[in-house]
Amino acid sequence: MNLTDPVTLRALLERHGFRFSKSMGQNFLCDASVPVRIAEAAELDGETGVLEIGPGVGCLTVELAKRARRVLSVELDGALRPVLAESLAPCGNVELLFADVLRVDIPALAAKSFAGCVRAVVCANLPYNITTPVLTKLAESGCFDAMTVMVQKEAAQRLCARPGTPDWGVAPIQLQWRYELEPLFNVPRGSFVPAPHVTSTVLRLTRRAAPPAAVTDEARFFQLVRAAFAQRRKTLCNALTNGLGLPRDRAAAAIAQCGLPEQVRGETLSLEQLAALSNAIATP
Repeated sequence: MNLTDPVTLRALLERHGFRFSKSMGQNFLCDASVPVRIAEAAELDGETGVLEIGPGVGCLTVELAKRARRVLSVELDGALRPVLAESLAPCGNVELLFADVLRVDIPALAAKSFAGCVRAVVCANLPYNITTPVLTKLAESGCFDAMTVMVQKEAAQRLCARPGTPDWGVAPIQLQWRYELEPLFNVPRGSFVPAPHVTSTVLRLTRRAAPPAAVTDEARFFQLVRAAFAQRRKTLCNALTNGLGLPRDRAAAAIAQCGLPEQVRGETLSLEQLAALSNAIATP
């Protein structure tokens, strides 16, 4: 079954009475080359377990199943249950879980579903309305060596942002602290039905062997990051005083200790500078 053929796709959906949900941001691929390119970019082998989120009708799932040892596909929309039961019937190494990925225990799920796999990765056409929280949760789980995901082009640009740019903030820092990010290729609107209003980008995240800088307390580091960007217009000293409850003189001393100007703002700092500042604040 060619799941990207518009005629076949329409017949499959009609057969099971499926209707697209705008609230879930459902857009299904109708370009056969795209799921192949995504699956190939994920660099899978017979020892890899793959977590897929939002399988749609399963066109990417089928390509993953051809290349990986096991595929776990998590889908929120129960209306797709009969559709996926038919489209994925030939794929004996695919497990379907109908759940909200933002509510499931990712480490427990990965340990159970990918037992015996040498490594675990993520490969998915992510629902665009949950891109950032999903990627953040997956990164924080520490379960995945790599993530190859299709996201809205603007979201990919934000997540790949660099220090000193308007998009530099909590989300890119949370991901770039743990992963190296690389945009691979764009996917035009016409590759989907219904066509979205935006261009998509396939993004690869490769887990770092170690964070880009050492910190004495990682939880404290991320508290500092959130405080630094909570009020972007404030100076870093004011942001840390308000966000972390630090005495102003202590915040100012830590900033000076790191060789930063008194009026510096958090959006200008690199990962390494933020790490150094976190360590300076943690020092009695």
